[in-house]
Amino acid sequence: MAVGARSGTEEPEEPAHSGDTPQPAASSAHQSQPQSRSRTPAEPRAEAQRSVSLDKPGSPGEPGTPDAAAGEGTSGVKKGKKPRAFWKELPILIGIALLLALLIKTFLVQAFSIPSDSMQDTLQRGDRVLVDKLTPWFGSKPQRGEVVVFHDPGGWLNETPTPEPNPVQKVLSFIGLMPSAEEKDLIKRVIAVGGDTVECHGSGPVMVNGKALKEDSYIFPGATPCGDRAFGPIHVPEGRIWVMGDHRDDSLDSRYHQNLEGNGTVSEDEVVGRAFTIAWPVNRWSTLPVPDTFDQPGIDKAMAAAPAALGLAGAVPIVLWRRRRLTGSRNPG
Repeated sequence: MAVGARSGTEEPEEPAHSGDTPQPAASSAHQSQPQSRSRTPAEPRAEAQRSVSLDKPGSPGEPGTPDAAAGEGTSGVKKGKKPRAFWKELPILIGIALLLALLIKTFLVQAFSIPSDSMQDTLQRGDRVLVDKLTPWFGSKPQRGEVVVFHDPGGWLNETPTPEPNPVQKVLSFIGLMPSAEEKDLIKRVIAVGGDTVECHGSGPVMVNGKALKEDSYIFPGATPCGDRAFGPIHVPEGRIWVMGDHRDDSLDSRYHQNLEGNGTVSEDEVVGRAFTIAWPVNRWSTLPVPDTFDQPGIDKAMAAAPAALGLAGAVPIVLWRRRRLTGSRNPG
């Protein structure tokens, strides 16, 4: 009996038949199967492992399985970035707050402290007022009756030395969290503007463009409109203002600086803004409106002259037309 070589498929051998005669059925079945390639000894083990992995469901944590996907999502939440601690966020919040305060102080509103009694009884020493700095950016100019803060035009504060602020006050003032630490600003009421004529003699009243001001609602009780310093008539140049304190007997205002440049007037460029409210102390909260006397008819010189100017402009063409007609009628033909 001849011994055949094994093919390497590890298939059991067919039992030998008597007479070594091949069975027809087995022969035909063997012919219908394609011949398999020869395999290395390592391949049966790999194929067995593959069959096991195919039969066995995926274990948790393996990629591609539902449990693995769920595990990845859970681990993603656990491994996400933790929120930053409050003490780490605090410097950023403080920086943003300081930046906003600086922008507000520079472009919108600034607090100022009242250092003297020159604006009594409207303002008391130690009051904090808020000053509108926004409207001047849009071309707004000081108007009669407004309480305004302005820089020292030069020489106004020489008589009253101011204390030197400490570094903390300088910083807080710079960012607008405290009133001006430099104390080089003044606060007065606008009495006349560019183009006006203002004067006051004896016991008053103050005259603006020939109109008497009724100042009982805001000047210090017992004070006279001129105080102890009569003045005028003074023509206020364009672009400048004439200012006076409400306590006429205790205010070194335009009346006392007529020997300086501008004849006591203040340039509009020196004006910081209009004080519109008393913010501190709480029991003195109030607004600072324009008194009604500054709205009386005829006080605005330009408006008073407007009707006459319009009448003159309308009359000139009529007169010229009449003269031409008369001249034409006298010349025959």
